[in-house]
Amino acid sequence: MNIHLTSDQLPREKLLRDGPEVLSDVELLAIFLGTGTRGQSVLALAGQLMEQFGDLRGLLDTDAERVTAVSGMGPAKYAALRASQELSIRCMQSAAKQRDVITDPNMTRRYLYAKLRHQEREVFSCLYLDNQHRLISYEELFYGTIDGASIHPKEVVKRVLYHKCRSSDLRP
Repeated sequence: MNIHLTSDQLPREKLLRDGPEVLSDVELLAIFLGTGTRGQSVLALAGQLMEQFGDLRGLLDTDAERVTAVSGMGPAKYAALRASQELSIRCMQSAAKQRDVITDPNMTRRYLYAKLRHQEREVFSCLYLDNQHRLISYEELFYGTIDGASIHPKEVVKRVLYHKCRSSDLRP
């Protein structure tokens, strides 16, 4: 299906005119993908991907084999999608290092979700903070089963001392 839009309706022009927040997920994905295929516009390709994988999260959580099986989605576009995901994580990490993580639980939640969402078992991770409550480092210390992990406090203390942190937010 080809979608014919006037130039002021094209996602890139809408973004430049009105900002990215007014765009739908399909429009944002279309801008990112850049091109469709012969006989299929980039908007149609983006719509097909969203329909097939449910939403952006579903698309980003899907393995390369399934995504690249979609006509118009080769290894280069898949690699670019995964790179954009990593850029987002690093952006959050950079922001966490500059902001007061402890006073912003939503940012902490988003950061930990991005880091841990692919885990299929329990993970005990540490956020090491300086005396200004800025992030020094993130580390996954212990792994468990699907519903629990054994924690060794002595090892946690050793890592806290190693990172020379002054504050910490420990989350199982």
